[in-house]
Amino acid sequence: MAMHFSKPTLIATLAMTLLIGSVAYFFSPFSGNQHIGSLMEKVGKTLGVKPRLQPTSTDWQPHVLRFAGDGTAGKRDGAALQARFADPFGMVQDQEGNLYVTDAADNNVIRRIAPDGQVSVYAGGKEGFADGERMQAAFNTPSGIAIDKQGNLYVADTGNHAIRKISSQGLVTTLAGNGQAGDRDGDGTSAQLNAPLAVAVDADGNVYVADTYNDKIRRISTDGKVSTIAGGKQNGLLDGAASDALFDTPSGIAINSHKDLIIADTRNNAIRKLTQTGMVSTLQQSASNDKNALMRRPVGLAITHDDHVYIGESGEGRILHLTPDGILRGVTGIDVDFVAGDEKVLRLSSPSGLLVTPTGEVMVADSATTSIYRLTSVQPATPEQSRFPATHLDLQTMFAGQTFPWPLKPFQTAHEVVGTMGEVRGKTDGEARDHFHSGLDIQGNLGATVYAVADEKVRHPVTAWGYGTLNEGINIDHFSYIHMKAGRDRDNLLIDAQRFQILNDMQGKPAAVRIPRGTKFKTGDALGSINRMYHVHLNYSLGSGEINPLALPFPGFKDETEPVIESIQITDDQGKPLKQKQDNRLLIPRQSPSLNLLVDAYDQSDDNLSRRRLGLYKIGYQFLHANGKTVAGYEQALMTIEFNQLPPDRSSVKVAYADGSGITVHGNAKTRFLYQASNVVRDGYARNAHLPVDKLAAGDYILRIFAADYAGNMARSGRDLAIRIE
Repeated sequence: MAMHFSKPTLIATLAMTLLIGSVAYFFSPFSGNQHIGSLMEKVGKTLGVKPRLQPTSTDWQPHVLRFAGDGTAGKRDGAALQARFADPFGMVQDQEGNLYVTDAADNNVIRRIAPDGQVSVYAGGKEGFADGERMQAAFNTPSGIAIDKQGNLYVADTGNHAIRKISSQGLVTTLAGNGQAGDRDGDGTSAQLNAPLAVAVDADGNVYVADTYNDKIRRISTDGKVSTIAGGKQNGLLDGAASDALFDTPSGIAINSHKDLIIADTRNNAIRKLTQTGMVSTLQQSASNDKNALMRRPVGLAITHDDHVYIGESGEGRILHLTPDGILRGVTGIDVDFVAGDEKVLRLSSPSGLLVTPTGEVMVADSATTSIYRLTSVQPATPEQSRFPATHLDLQTMFAGQTFPWPLKPFQTAHEVVGTMGEVRGKTDGEARDHFHSGLDIQGNLGATVYAVADEKVRHPVTAWGYGTLNEGINIDHFSYIHMKAGRDRDNLLIDAQRFQILNDMQGKPAAVRIPRGTKFKTGDALGSINRMYHVHLNYSLGSGEINPLALPFPGFKDETEPVIESIQITDDQGKPLKQKQDNRLLIPRQSPSLNLLVDAYDQSDDNLSRRRLGLYKIGYQFLHANGKTVAGYEQALMTIEFNQLPPDRSSVKVAYADGSGITVHGNAKTRFLYQASNVVRDGYARNAHLPVDKLAAGDYILRIFAADYAGNMARSGRDLAIRIE
């Protein structure tokens, strides 16, 4: 809970804290209306001393609290936790404690969060490119934002390929760029940039730009001249003199106390430094093939007064801490302060905007979850502050009245579905339960063109992956398309050179496809061509969770085929099946510890080949008395697994599936879905649980399995297991 002080009391208390060396994390940055610099100056004048800030802790483990946004994309002003954002990407704070947040996607505005927590539109109103009074100005995918000591704001206006300035009087002007993508130094608007994502300003008023898709660092001097100060011959990774150095999709930039530039070199998985003397070095880097690396795809940056760097990485949504002596540690995120399977633990997804408050807290703008978070040592005032908003997605009504074409021609005719969301997937190295299948597989011919199923704008800085591999794909915003040659036709030729660019490696060989943030696609636009997987994989996501694409009203899709239950097992806490029977009933000791329910089942749709096996949509169980009447408390089946929304942690797949599950592509003798039906996996979270037989009286029962597909077809055969509880 924030503590509020009168200004004299706050100054005196702060002075005492600074002088005795305590950590000044005890008051909210929004309690007063004065910036820490002003407070420190006043302390010095009052006490006749020069106060000092305390060293940044190297083992701080904060609480992650919701600060603004209700987790649903939109545009709604008002109280912070009820407000809605579409794509909060960058964030700064002024001397009065106001936060300014760039809000892109369909909003294209700058939002202000006042010290009292009220959210409002500060500048912009509709997508476009127009200077003038702040509420009449127009932006296109505003991303990074910076503020100078006079209170002027600087915005990386990505979709307009420009850097915009919002003066402290509220006038919007264009500092650099002319609305057209290009690569040219020069005076102000005669210069050209290529979708810049980040901006920083030094104490002298020089503006530094991460010219992201030119792979350059640019400077706009106080006289308005734009010059390249590092990188740019091609994308790559090379240290040394600034003119020779190479970057690959630099998406974040900040300035340390030595006036060095710290750069989030996103596609290189690296943090780079550009010194005032013009030398580039790599402070930290992860190997591109290391899927378990702590830092992958860094974007957001914030630097403390003593040059510690906080990093927002989008690989797993972690916040990291890089010390001045080069030690990288996790602050919060998966495998840092929680593990997969934690029920509803608040975690980040794509932390793109970071800032350090005067009190040493870290504020985070998360583009993917459309929310602002506060990392603090203060305990949450209520449990809800540190948990996701409680939601249950009603997929049956989610897209009422809408239509979606298939991603393959013919758009309005049904195609065979060969894989559904929630199925277990493995890796080629022999791990059969590596991750969930997160979308819908739609059968197609080799080389068939894949098309966009919705109007969307690219959200993330790096949005294509796996060039030349079977898993190649792209993410636009909510939709991802996988198992295709991204941006290329069956002959490997670019479909649209304005939207797609081929990047070469250091040897000059094609290595990646680039699609800048802010690029727009319309329904029916060509995106690529199916590769040797012979299907396109379609993902649909909201926030940090994957949503079942079967909810999309694809025309002509029909499923009246019942799922099949092959076997039902109950296992003990060692994973061994109970086998002893009496009168054809499985004997279960009432006080058995940690019993688990395993169900071997699969589904098919009407047009599937007989050998095809699809996963279930949901599964659960119900206890009946031997006479068929329901047991009290089980009048309705307990549906434990429902693939309406996937958990964000890939290792949660082992909560849903038992050992022995897997598909033939990843080494299994046959495709098998062995569900751990006593565990809970639904609504975007996963947790371990057990079959509660200890709550039942001794006697004879029927354990009935409810196994259903998305169309509502229910398995009727093999669903009952006769049990006797002793």
